[in-house]
Amino acid sequence: MSTRPIVDLLQLSPDFVRDPYPVYARLRAEGPVHRVRDPDGEEKWLVVGHEASRTAFNDPRLSRDWLRSGDVSSIVSTGGDDSALAHMLMSDPPHHTRLRRLVAREFTPRRVASLAPRVQQLTDELLDAMLANGTRRADLVAAFAFPLPMTVICELLGVPELDRDAFRAWSNEMVAPSSAEAEVRAYTQTTAYLGELIVAKRERPGDDLLSAMIHAVDEGGDRLSPAELVGMSVLLLIAGHETTVNLLGNGLRALFNHPDQLADLRADLGLLDGAIEEMLRYDGPVENCTARLALEDVEMGGVTIPAGSPVLIAMADADRDPARFKDPDRFDIRRDARGHIAFGHGLHYCLGAPLARLEGRIALRTLLERCPELALDADEASLPWMSGMLIRGVRRLPVRW
Repeated sequence: MSTRPIVDLLQLSPDFVRDPYPVYARLRAEGPVHRVRDPDGEEKWLVVGHEASRTAFNDPRLSRDWLRSGDVSSIVSTGGDDSALAHMLMSDPPHHTRLRRLVAREFTPRRVASLAPRVQQLTDELLDAMLANGTRRADLVAAFAFPLPMTVICELLGVPELDRDAFRAWSNEMVAPSSAEAEVRAYTQTTAYLGELIVAKRERPGDDLLSAMIHAVDEGGDRLSPAELVGMSVLLLIAGHETTVNLLGNGLRALFNHPDQLADLRADLGLLDGAIEEMLRYDGPVENCTARLALEDVEMGGVTIPAGSPVLIAMADADRDPARFKDPDRFDIRRDARGHIAFGHGLHYCLGAPLARLEGRIALRTLLERCPELALDADEASLPWMSGMLIRGVRRLPVRW
């Protein structure tokens, strides 16, 4: 067994943030585990390749429970006592099992399917407003891809409409902080706001997910604590919109860059479900999993990851691995993309994946039907990308029609 020298990702490619795939492929060719310096200058261990990634997701030695087993300040600027971190993505079984059980009933296939009419209504309203622009130009992220899932998850949770712009700013700082101070401020403000909202929902519950979580009791009488209610709300708000925003943004960018595939999809919207899975595989919304903690020395692929190390699993690279997908760098909406891990794998598989797929189907179908001449209105290389290695997405997507 051996350790690895530190690989500076930006030195391998100054264009890493915009296009990390060649760097990941180069690392994968050398082995499944690497010690890297990320674009923010932080050192982590990185797992690449489809099989190695699936194995890492299921390895109990790679923990998500930083609050009990590690130094959470090494991965986030807020403190371990912040209620915003008291959620299932920061826990292992049996605690994770308990938290997931208490909210999973709100994400059943029937519950998600019942949201379709409202998602369609919101989609139509947003496109009505966008298409009323006489310049026939817009930023598709600001006008459509962001407000659709943000409105859906806020309505689902019961967050008042006037507070949604604040949530966008807080969420951006949590997933791609501009500074440690801004990240701390976002956590502090989010926690304070949700604490007040929970008090109000206790007194006047509504027909929403937050009210349901407050009053949810399982067969054994268990229920979410006040801190867990805040933490689960933070998780659902962020995960509930970031995934769909970047599914739409990245997916449309891929279609614009492959006009033959866009033409095929426009000609046959029966290809839509497969196209969405290929969008998720080809350039999914989550580049790497949230950092895991090595509870002990972990040997993988002949390399030892020391105990206490933060470990990223490169989901983006796993879905470009030629050992799993033939000609993986080719975007093909007719491909059988099943088996991708864009929504994770194992215990922490994304609870909201059915909702993201529903929103993606309705949004893309309606957009392509109503905007038959939709095209990118910028140099693709100039598009601004979110920094960091967690969420992958363009901040703006200028289009014309």
